[in-house]
Amino acid sequence: MKKQENTPLWVYLAFANIETQRGALMMVWCNVLCSIYCIPWSQCIRDSSWIGKIFVIEGWLWFAVMAAITLWYWAGLKWIDRHDAWSQSLPESD
Repeated sequence: MKKQENTPLWVYLAFANIETQRGALMMVWCNVLCSIYCIPWSQCIRDSSWIGKIFVIEGWLWFAVMAAITLWYWAGLKWIDRHDAWSQSLPESD
């Protein structure tokens, strides 16, 4: 996306190198999946020994960071959709 006059800095920083809405949606979904992984499952499910081997995160800090980043990308995506910035950032055809 190209930065326009009315694009806030926080939106531009989130999607400066992402050219399409599909790419932005993939970024949001990847962050959702990473947020789910960052839940300290070993504290929530104590009966299985394999949970502690696969999910190595033990605190809630990583989940909080990933959730905040996911909200940032989601809010930026909504701003771009509302202001129709995707169609303006596509290359012009000759």
